Amino acid sequence: MGVLYDYFVASSDELAAAAIDGGPVGLFRTVETKSLDPAVVMGQLEELLTGRSYDDVSEDPRWGDALVMKHDGEVLVLTVTDGLRDGLAAADDLAGTAVAWAKIEELQGFDPVVLADLLQQLQALAVEAVKNGERLYCWASL
Repeated sequence: MGVLYDYFVASSDELAAAAIDGGPVGLFRTVETKSLDPAVVMGQLEELLTGRSYDDVSEDPRWGDALVMKHDGEVLVLTVTDGLRDGLAAADDLAGTAVAWAKIEELQGFDPVVLADLLQQLQALAVEAVKNGERLYCWASL
């Protein structure tokens, strides 16, 4: 079994940290994924969506920063950049983005149609987050 990554929205880092025990499902609006880490994979997605270079994305203080961790790092709540949130919220060609995203090394073998569906779910989450002044987070479990 691989790493589980659940993306969710919360109004503050403190509230997001509460998801450490048991994950965000049932506590926050959530999109459940697998293999889509908030640093490398989502950093490359942000680059595709915004044109911001991956190097710039990786220097963002919210790029995969661990808010809280348990069990020697096997369960974490991580921050996600506001650039990714905003890029998802504003995206207008998710199918095209999914095709380009599927070409990155970490997503080799992923079906772009499946990725496009996931992007639609993430976009809905991001749109609501922007509307409500919330941020994106990721709960990861090994």
